[in-house]
Amino acid sequence: MLKRILLITFTAAVLACQAAPKPQQLVEGIPNIKPDEQQSLVCKEIVALIENYNYKKLTVNDSISSLILDKYIKALDPYRSYFLASDIKDFEQFRYTLDDAFRVGDLSAPFYIFNVYSKRYNETLNYAIAHIKDKYDFNQNDTYVFDRAKMPWVTSTSTLNEIWKKRVKYELINLKIAGTPEAKNLETLTKRYQNLKSQSSKLNNQDVFQMIMDAFTETIDPHTNYFNPAKAVQFNEDMARSFEGIGARLQLENDVLKISEIIPGGPAFKSKQLNSGDRIVAVAQATGDFEDIIGWRIDNSVAKIKGPKGTKVRLKIIPVGHDMSSKPIIVEMVREKIVMEDQSAKKEVKTIQSNGQSYKIGIISVPAFYADFKAANAGDPNYKSTTRDVKLLIDTLKNKDKVDAIVMDLRANGGGSLLEAIDLTGLFIDKGPVVQVKDLKGNIEVSSDEHPGVAWSGPFGVMVDRLSASASEIFAGAIQDYGRGVIIGTQTYGKGTVQSSIDLNKLINPSILQRLASLVQKGNPGSGLTIKGGKGDTPQLGQINLTMAKFYRVNGSSTQHKGVMPDITLPSFYPMDKIGEDTEPSALPWDEVQRSNFVPVANLSGVKPELIKLHDARMEKSLDYKFLIDGIAEMKKRDLETSVTLNETKLKAERDSLEAKSLEKTNKLRAARGLPAVKKGDKVKKGEDFDFFQDESLRVMADFIQLKK
Repeated sequence: MLKRILLITFTAAVLACQAAPKPQQLVEGIPNIKPDEQQSLVCKEIVALIENYNYKKLTVNDSISSLILDKYIKALDPYRSYFLASDIKDFEQFRYTLDDAFRVGDLSAPFYIFNVYSKRYNETLNYAIAHIKDKYDFNQNDTYVFDRAKMPWVTSTSTLNEIWKKRVKYELINLKIAGTPEAKNLETLTKRYQNLKSQSSKLNNQDVFQMIMDAFTETIDPHTNYFNPAKAVQFNEDMARSFEGIGARLQLENDVLKISEIIPGGPAFKSKQLNSGDRIVAVAQATGDFEDIIGWRIDNSVAKIKGPKGTKVRLKIIPVGHDMSSKPIIVEMVREKIVMEDQSAKKEVKTIQSNGQSYKIGIISVPAFYADFKAANAGDPNYKSTTRDVKLLIDTLKNKDKVDAIVMDLRANGGGSLLEAIDLTGLFIDKGPVVQVKDLKGNIEVSSDEHPGVAWSGPFGVMVDRLSASASEIFAGAIQDYGRGVIIGTQTYGKGTVQSSIDLNKLINPSILQRLASLVQKGNPGSGLTIKGGKGDTPQLGQINLTMAKFYRVNGSSTQHKGVMPDITLPSFYPMDKIGEDTEPSALPWDEVQRSNFVPVANLSGVKPELIKLHDARMEKSLDYKFLIDGIAEMKKRDLETSVTLNETKLKAERDSLEAKSLEKTNKLRAARGLPAVKKGDKVKKGEDFDFFQDESLRVMADFIQLKK
């Protein structure tokens, strides 16, 4: 129904808004990047979607235009290192017009701003490269201000050049302190800046459009996001934890595509024809001609290598260890569906000693709430999902490992599928409501676990931190409300909004897409992504994740802004005043709805104070806890710094002092664990690393088991 309504609304909107965009103001001295017709169309669609379906029910107006301008400029130049005050004054002409321009798909203003930025960016890099070989006095007592975010914009090119000369000096001092020869340092820094210029030259109008839409949508609310076609593909692959290709992770190094990792189980792994470090210099499809990809953007190269399972791809490879002048070897393989196991739920078992008793505790780490909806809808019985993976892990922990308790580690889990959060909760409660969702009309729907029975009924804990968000908060909140387990960690992120993913191609009348295809091919061939079709190429418009509802716990409290407060609180290493929904100016407020009709599994109100007492007693004696608190205080102090000395002796002394303190702390902690001391530069051996948060969570679980008995 929603799709039908949207299709009618937006087909009409497209037909109604045919005003021609203004001619774009050009910037002299650079190749100007310009928007195309499909981006104009997408911009109009996003305005209409936001005004008609965003939870905030707002109109894109002058005040929003002003906020977009500020956010866009800040995104381009956050530390005021490129733009001049005269540029910022020039951009003021757009402060209250972006709303009207976006409504008709006119992107000329933000593209002009980007082109000015591009000119300044390359000018500063050219200046920096030209002055790398200058003679610098590293004994002066001058300073480099690296964070100029709260300082006035620079008024002249000469002043900006002086700032960049200090940056060059700072980077040379860093290289010098590292102990490399001067000639090598000059070469390294020159290559670094040349690489930045090279990457800048590869930016296209899709990249610029993505930045513009980011500034627009994030002004509306932090989680309404537009994804251009390439980013939409990546988002959906991340959600599915799978993709179709050869099974190799790739990176760009000096404009050459290099294999950084072979994924176990994929075609590259099974064929034994590729190795980490191999360079890919050309790509061809099954019977097509080879295309040289040296100097290409990484996303364009990857798009050529990926493809539907069952299809062939051929690669020209310079093997690792061979010179780039070597004759390439040709490798052919058939693409397959690759499942990213290393980014899926996984388990481990640890043993904790407490009061003379030994307890085996299973830890299930869940990095996200993922699901391969495409495979599930196609009827694949083995489709990938968080709940299915965790269920198998629980069966192993329960029947093979014979654990006494289970801890779910949701640290840094930013969320994902709401359905998976509900189904995962169902593994720990019998039946009942899990989450309430209020839509933009104020209607409240209760989503429940409908499956009787539980996968694990024993002692249970959930680890959270400041980066645990969205679906993680739904799960942790439900476990807490039902009294099903103990929540351990820090206050969570506070993302209590629901986004619907809308494929913009499905909203547009096919005839309009065909007209758009011909316009794109005539005016700007190769812009964006296209899908080959019988009558021509269909432009891909990307997708928008639109905030259309809010989450509420079964106790009636929103997770928005406040998140989930843990039962056992640990210090947050992430700055609470910089990370979290309550730090976002455009975030929706906290509120409540009626409590849902649910029956708690247990009442832990009597146990929790005892757990807190035992935890606090351990923290009073804990060296890890003391050093963690000291480290957080030190980090806050450093976070306030905006400049650094350019005196080599002073800078080296500061670095040496910090390293010495860090090494001293490390060795005190190692001594407390019965481990030998390490020297500067030594790597910690596998098995010797220590996760204080995890260790304390396991000790809380041991206390929980004993108190329940």
